[in-house]
Amino acid sequence: TGQSFDLKQNVFRDDRRDVLASTRAALDYLEQLHARFGDWHLALAAYNWGQGNVNKAITRNQAQGLPATYSDINMPLETRMYVPKLQAVENIVARPEAFGALLPGIGNHPFFDTVTLTRDMDVELIASLAGISERDFRTLNPSIKQPVVMAAGTPNILLPWDNAKVFEESLKTHRGALASWTAWVAPATMSVAQVADQVGMRESELREVNNIPPRMKVRAGSSLLVHRNGSRDRDVSEFVADHAQLSLAPEIVLKRS
Repeated sequence: TGQSFDLKQNVFRDDRRDVLASTRAALDYLEQLHARFGDWHLALAAYNWGQGNVNKAITRNQAQGLPATYSDINMPLETRMYVPKLQAVENIVARPEAFGALLPGIGNHPFFDTVTLTRDMDVELIASLAGISERDFRTLNPSIKQPVVMAAGTPNILLPWDNAKVFEESLKTHRGALASWTAWVAPATMSVAQVADQVGMRESELREVNNIPPRMKVRAGSSLLVHRNGSRDRDVSEFVADHAQLSLAPEIVLKRS
């Protein structure tokens, strides 16, 4: 479903976990479901249970001459309770005093701000320039899996409202490299030791940062995160940032004889 709403999922990022991108996709999906079923309760049920399952349940009732509204179709208990739970949250937020709920005060401005990057940057550097911890950065940007943000794939990052301006001002005066990592595409199928030797990294570090298990080799065309150096000092291309995959194969293949 995420892929059908242009949420990229690859070895470097997962847009399903991007706060803004996933919210946009969720709202687009809900609108699509409402257009299909003509009812918000059925649309929300389909969001939870799957539109194919809801459609089958409606078809079964119609075949038996029964009503086919949200209240009438047969569905799992989780889905049956999903819509009332959403409605309960809406009611509490709208009228907390009616339910004896005390909600925390929230400032009348966005919690975060969107900052656009034009160059690849290390997550550690971004957090440092913004004056926040790396943990807080990743809480707001959970789609970024790696220690570097690739501008061609994830140009927009989220920072706490007060820290976004701090970051932009600090970046203007920053001198030095912005990123210490880049992507490298394997030209042939190689062992991890061969890759490490070619890119000038320790095998253990290469395995750790790319999550490569023991006794596996890297297939041709795989994209790996590696340290930048003189010959590999360019930002990651849009194609690699959007379509990077890591394909592995056993080092030893046993054949039946």
